[in-house]
Amino acid sequence: MKARPSLSVRCIAVAALLSATTLPAQQVVPPTRDTSQGPQTLFVRRDAWMALGFAGLTVAMFPLDKSVARHINHADATGNSILGFSATTVENIADPGSVIIGPALYLYGRLSNHPDIEDLGWHGTEAVILGGSITWMLKGLTGRSRPSVSNDTNPHDFKFGKGFTDSDRASFPSGHTTVAFAAASSVTSEAQRIWPGHNWLVAPVMYGGATMVGLARMYHNKHWASDVALGAAVGTFSGLKVVRYAHAHPQNFIDRRILSINVEPIGPSAVALTLSLSP
Repeated sequence: MKARPSLSVRCIAVAALLSATTLPAQQVVPPTRDTSQGPQTLFVRRDAWMALGFAGLTVAMFPLDKSVARHINHADATGNSILGFSATTVENIADPGSVIIGPALYLYGRLSNHPDIEDLGWHGTEAVILGGSITWMLKGLTGRSRPSVSNDTNPHDFKFGKGFTDSDRASFPSGHTTVAFAAASSVTSEAQRIWPGHNWLVAPVMYGGATMVGLARMYHNKHWASDVALGAAVGTFSGLKVVRYAHAHPQNFIDRRILSINVEPIGPSAVALTLSLSP
């Protein structure tokens, strides 16, 4: 009988694959608008290679889904209180953390007159909203059952449209992983524009943290490995495309409205927001 890889080996393999597919993202520099060269291209050749990498990773995880879930759900793994606490912590940083940190950075940038931080906060929030919306639609349409639904796990249990009404069938892809990678890719792209000499530090921290979120979701038996792979793909592309489009089209309607909001303190713990509706 052949020996099966241990849980730690499998988790490390998934983490390495997720990190490898995001490496090209770290090299994408969000462009500034250059009217002399015409509009910037939203999709480039590198995006196709990234898409192929993520698609290949998702497909490669399907045969391993049941085995990975069985090992992660073993009592020796789920009974570890330190791992459980760590997994819960990184999950909370992704959700609801991502919907708190982004707006907080935006407000800080407005109040302190730091437009780069303002950009980072708002575009990160946009990426999370875009990625989360795409994931919500995919979850609803595919209707895949979660690993925790029954002891007899079946990773191939899909029912079209059932994910909209049954949270136990909202597994594919992972929403927490999506928002984590959306934040990671948008922040990394903005950081490369704002602090080009420090991206060697920002990228590993952001993408490493996002990968930990995906592993935490598998640890808590909420998602299959392929759910995490697709969530990473949706999140990464959402962050990259939001930042690229925003800086290629700085006068787009949404940025004009959101980034023109005036934020003024009106007390020790309150601010006033005013928005001009003129074009």
